[in-house]
Amino acid sequence: MQILEFVLQVLLGVTSLLLTLLILLHKGRGGGLSDMFGGGMSSALGSSGLAERNLNRFTIVLALVWFITIVGLGLLTKFAEI
Repeated sequence: MQILEFVLQVLLGVTSLLLTLLILLHKGRGGGLSDMFGGGMSSALGSSGLAERNLNRFTIVLALVWFITIVGLGLLTKFAEI
């Protein structure tokens, strides 16, 4: 059980960092954090519809993995006490 818990904790850390980076990569809708890091550049790079859709899909899949990892850790913690 300890090995599974360690693997889930590492997976949670990696997915948290990647999810943060992917969210920051999304095209800003005006005045947000993405504009602070060169809004003109991100609007030129994010203008491709296919790239934006793939980024959205990858972000959603990563968010689901993140959520399932949290639920798994919660279940392990709950049943480890019994």
